[in-house]
Amino acid sequence: MRRALTIDEKNFGPDHPKVAIRLNNLAQLLGKTNRLAEAEPLMRRALAIDEKNFGPDHPKVAIRLNNLASLLGKTNRLAEAETLMKRHMLIFKKFNKSTGHEHSHWKLAILNYREMLVAMKLKKKQIDAKLREVVEN
Repeated sequence: MRRALTIDEKNFGPDHPKVAIRLNNLAQLLGKTNRLAEAEPLMRRALAIDEKNFGPDHPKVAIRLNNLASLLGKTNRLAEAETLMKRHMLIFKKFNKSTGHEHSHWKLAILNYREMLVAMKLKKKQIDAKLREVVEN
């Protein structure tokens, strides 16, 4: 994977969306092998590349936010993760409104956000309120 990343960086440049895909894939592998400290900067770089190329409210950015939030959750940085997860949800909500149909990741985004709130040990009432805040407003 590192070799593929190096090749894509050379062929497309360091800020190309294909490089972001390689960074994300490598970071996911590192995360699965519990090398979270190595994975985080790669995920952050992939997020920055996609924000630059697609804009801050693009669904690809939302997916990167979800991945980074999940990683931060695994490192017990739940407050930071929750902020990213909420932004992830808001991007999909905006997509739903602007296109008139539900993004294919919308229901998974709700589930992931709920799981993050549960991990934060919030009470059911607090979880429901936070979900309503994002989903209904």
